[in-house]
Amino acid sequence: MKWTFRWYGNNDPITLDHIRQIPNMYGVVGTLVKKLPGDLWTKEEILELKTSVESKGLTLAGIESVSIHDSIKAGTPERDHYIEVYKENIKNLGELGVNVICYSFKPIFGWAKTNLEYELPDGSHTLEYDDKVVQQIEPKQMFGLISGQTSGFQLSGWEPERLAKFQKLEDMYKGITEEKLFENLCYFLERVIPVCEEYGVKMAIHPDDPPFDMFGLPRITKNKEDILKIVNAVDSDYNGVTLCTGSLGANPENDLVEIIHSLKGKIHFAHLRNVQILGDKHFLESAHLSKEGSLDMYAIVKALHDIEFDGIARPDHGRTIWGEVARPGYGLYDRAIGISYLQGLEEAVEKQN
Repeated sequence: MKWTFRWYGNNDPITLDHIRQIPNMYGVVGTLVKKLPGDLWTKEEILELKTSVESKGLTLAGIESVSIHDSIKAGTPERDHYIEVYKENIKNLGELGVNVICYSFKPIFGWAKTNLEYELPDGSHTLEYDDKVVQQIEPKQMFGLISGQTSGFQLSGWEPERLAKFQKLEDMYKGITEEKLFENLCYFLERVIPVCEEYGVKMAIHPDDPPFDMFGLPRITKNKEDILKIVNAVDSDYNGVTLCTGSLGANPENDLVEIIHSLKGKIHFAHLRNVQILGDKHFLESAHLSKEGSLDMYAIVKALHDIEFDGIARPDHGRTIWGEVARPGYGLYDRAIGISYLQGLEEAVEKQN
């Protein structure tokens, strides 16, 4: 695996100097933080990001994410315009040697948690999802719930601009079923994957987080069946998946080892983290260590080794520990601990084989 770290650019309190001091770091997965869905990513902007990363001896290994405009997801008449913009973004990234895009195709909410500051018994803090809370609020109230816990950081997918047009988004997705959302995804992929093939850029769809229905909005990346349907819909090595163990693993019915084996050759990016399942649709994001949560991280790393996965991987969300002030889920210390643990698992698996 090529080990990477999520980086939010020059305004990230976690610097490239911090990241490169973590052993065995290949690079970072970054983004252009001020870009909204549908914006054009110019080659000059991408090159500036790439150059800043490479100046520290790291590689810009991928992008999270070139967000997809809601017109594409909802299938409105404007979608063809935004698809053309997206194709140009793929071209610009590919020409500069950035060859993985992690993206999602979720209506309105890219991800959701009900508590960004859940205090664990040891005094550290983590993210919690409790569906009982979701059942008691309206969709728009989720923005208030999240924004009140951000410690001043802007969180991807929860930008104030989305709240400002929330009613428009609700109207846009009215009547959209899982079948229609899947059709709209296929429409998008059929048009962008040929461009990906031409410029060497792999599309890696991210699973639903959480992998449950929420507010009656359609969800089409919840489980093995959903994901296989997507990768088989447009047959190309460039149409693949971001394997997010924390997202899929929040549903105990998802067998992660089985999912990994079923996706051989289709996993372009791995987000590795653990979750502790507390009850029905209720979980915490735990420390990465297997016994700290409900997932067997050794079995997951072994399964990736068994299918000869050699793509980019990173530790996903971590706790906030040691008094760090950080973007929820994206502190330095716990993710650095997590990646060292994951690298240790990889070394053990390799030596046993």
